[in-house]
Amino acid sequence: MDQVQAPDSGQLQRRMGIEFVEWSPERVVATMPVEGNRQPYGLLHGGANAVLAESVGSIAAALHAGEDRIAMGLELSCTHHRGPTEGVVTGTATPLHRGRSTATYEIAIVDERDKRTCTARLTCVLRDRP
Repeated sequence: MDQVQAPDSGQLQRRMGIEFVEWSPERVVATMPVEGNRQPYGLLHGGANAVLAESVGSIAAALHAGEDRIAMGLELSCTHHRGPTEGVVTGTATPLHRGRSTATYEIAIVDERDKRTCTARLTCVLRDRP
C-alpha cells in the first residue's frame, strides 16, 4: 500500500461508511458498519452488501487495469446468505481471472464472527485508454 493511492470512495460509499483498509491488485478489503445502512437509503442487507461488493471489486479491477487500461462494464452477481444485524461487515475481493480484456473477482462479505453474509462475483471488461 505504500505507493498506491487510497481508493476514492463515491458519495454513496462515504455516506454508508465504507472504509478501505487494504488495497492492491491482489486483494482489496473494505469495512462497512451494519447499523444505519438500511435507512434513509432504503437498502436492506442485500442492497448494502451489493454496494460493498461492487466497491471492493471495482477498485480491484481498476488497480489491475493500471495506467494504460480502464475497467468498465461491470457485472455483479450476489448470493445473500444471511443478514448481519449489528457491528461491521468486511468485504474482500480476490482475483479469479485476470486477462488483458477481462477481469473476474470473488468477493466474500463476512460479519465480525467471520460468518459469510454474502458471496459475490464481479466481472468487468478492460479497454485500452484512448
